[in-house]
Formats: sequence, C-alpha cells, structure tokens
Amino acid sequence: MIKFITSESVNIGHPDKTCDTIADAFLDEALRQDKNSQMAVECAIKNNKLFIYGEATTKAKINYNKIARQVLSEIGYKNHFKIIKEISHQSPDINQAVVKNKLMANDQGIIYGYACNETDEFMPLPILIAHKLMKRYDDFRRTTSTYFADAKAQVSVKYEDDVPLEITTILISVSHHKNLTQQQIENEIKSNVIMPVLQNFPRFKLDNTRFIINPSGKFTIWGSFGDSGCVGRKIVVDSYGGIGRVGGGCFSSKNATKVDRSAAYYCRYVAKNIVAHNLCDRCEISVAYSIGMENPISINIDCFNSNKIPMEGIYNFVNNNFNFSLNNIIDELNLLNPIYKQTACYGHFGNASYPWEKIKQCKI
Repeated sequence: MIKFITSESVNIGHPDKTCDTIADAFLDEALRQDKNSQMAVECAIKNNKLFIYGEATTKAKINYNKIARQVLSEIGYKNHFKIIKEISHQSPDINQAVVKNKLMANDQGIIYGYACNETDEFMPLPILIAHKLMKRYDDFRRTTSTYFADAKAQVSVKYEDDVPLEITTILISVSHHKNLTQQQIENEIKSNVIMPVLQNFPRFKLDNTRFIINPSGKFTIWGSFGDSGCVGRKIVVDSYGGIGRVGGGCFSSKNATKVDRSAAYYCRYVAKNIVAHNLCDRCEISVAYSIGMENPISINIDCFNSNKIPMEGIYNFVNNNFNFSLNNIIDELNLLNPIYKQTACYGHFGNASYPWEKIKQCKI
C-alpha cells in the first residue's frame, strides 16, 4: 500500500517555540535550587509583550524576568520586552493528591509513545529530517546577519507497505533581511541547510524531490511581531509528526509529576526498547493515569502487526523490564534534574543524549 506522510518542525524563533523554551528555562532554574519543585509556569508572547503565568510551588527563588530576557536575547531579539506576570502556588487540593509518601500522578491523562526501525534514531523519517533541517538552519543563521530565528520546515515522504521509499517534498520557510532576493534565499538555504542534511540520507535519491523555499515570497517580519505564541501549541512537532498519536497534553513548563510529560518520555523509552530488541518493526505504547494514583489504570501495546513474537511475549517483555509507576519513571529517567530547556526545540525524542532514549539491558 502506498501512502504519503508529512511532518513539520519549527525553529526556536517561532513564537510558540520561544515560549516553550522560556517556560522550560524557568523549570530548570527551579529544579537547580529545589528538586521537589512543582512547576507549571507558562508564557505567551505578542509584539513586545511577554505574559508569564501559571503555578509554582517551590523553595527556589526564580528571577522570571531575568531568565526570560536572557532567552529572548539568545534567540536574537534586540528590542525591550514589557513583562507581565501572574503566578500563584499550586492548588492545595492538587498538591495533597500528588505529594504523599510516594509521588502520585498530577492529573488524569492519556499518553502515547512511539518508535520504529526506519531510522537509526528509531524515529519516523519525516519528523527526523524536519528537525534536522531546523537545527541546521539555526546553526547557519547564527553565522549571518541576514537570516533570523523564525523558520519552519515540512517534509513529505512516500511509503510503500510502511517502508519509506522517497523524499517527495522539502518545504522550508525562513525569516530574512529585506535586502535578500528570493533567488539568493533559495540558493543559500538549499546549499547551506537542505543539502547538508539530506546528504546524511544517501539511500534516498533526490531526482524527483520537490524543493519549496519561502513560498510566501517575503518573510521579513518575524517572531512575536509577525505572530503570537504560547506554550504547548506544537505538541505534534514535539512528538512524532504525521505518524503516531498524541494524548493532547503538552510537555514544556511541566515538572515530572505531570504524567503527560514524564509518562510520554517513559512510553517512548519502552517503545524504543521493544523495537531496538528486534521484537517488532513499529510500536506504540498508550497508557492512562488518574490524579492521585501511582500506577496507570491501563496500558496498551500496538505493534501494527509488525511483531516478530506473539503479543503475549511483548507484554511479558514489558512487564519483566519496565515499571510505569510515577516514582520509578522519575528515578529511572532522572527527571528531577534541570535538563528541560534543551528539549524545548527540535523534538523531545530521537536525541541520544536524553535519558529516555537509552537502550536498556533487558531480559528477553
């Protein structure tokens, strides 16, 4: 069966990703000072205004304004932002349900994790290439004064019987100085961004690949001055793109008791290990949690008929090697450490440095 799957990524100067990055910088600072911080401080941005809001129960003393301005400067903003804050403690009703003799789930939620063997990173090819394009663009634009931090990439791949056959379309839009011509942009982005990424995928011929660069013809107004942004609006970009389901909860701003983040990392960890141990070609783990409970109320494994042993054996593999209780997730993946700002852009999965990406020594 032939199908086409498309996925996108956005750069750190996209207003949504800017907000994700700032929110995770707040979380990291809280965890540096107090590993037991309960954080959900988000932000929204438009023009020269940044709105910081949410809940924080922590012993940490956080200079929100300083952290936000530092991230904005790192991204490339040169203007001054007006910052408006509205932050309270976590609801005591929630806190008493979460912080007991063991940590309990902070909310109800359905969570998914996915892995496949079509790339070395055990990630779907379209989202992997899209993220690599955006990371390459970010490295490139920082060497120039004519390209800016706001950008998007979109990648379409042709599949036959769930095997990627051809990269059919590369679409990329980048913000730029008004003096650049369309032809300059096309030439520079193709030679400095697109081709250096695609050369790492030599098995795909590019004879029929369509390259679309800045189809709007003009992208000189960027970031919060061209669009608004807020935390959590890029959950599909953050996960698996056009392949795999998402539970609806975002990741950025949330500490590890929020299972829509921590359990999503663990589901990816388990799914990746199932595929990496050659038990199937594709795997999706779905779990459901309840507020105030330690363990999930349901776990489902779908291998899309790609399993190489009976499904009973895969469930046994999971039960013998993994533990979905919140305390174990936090301990096994070291989720009380300040590691989150780096995850906010270019995807939460597929980066070998993240603890949920490790391949575990397992009993088969």
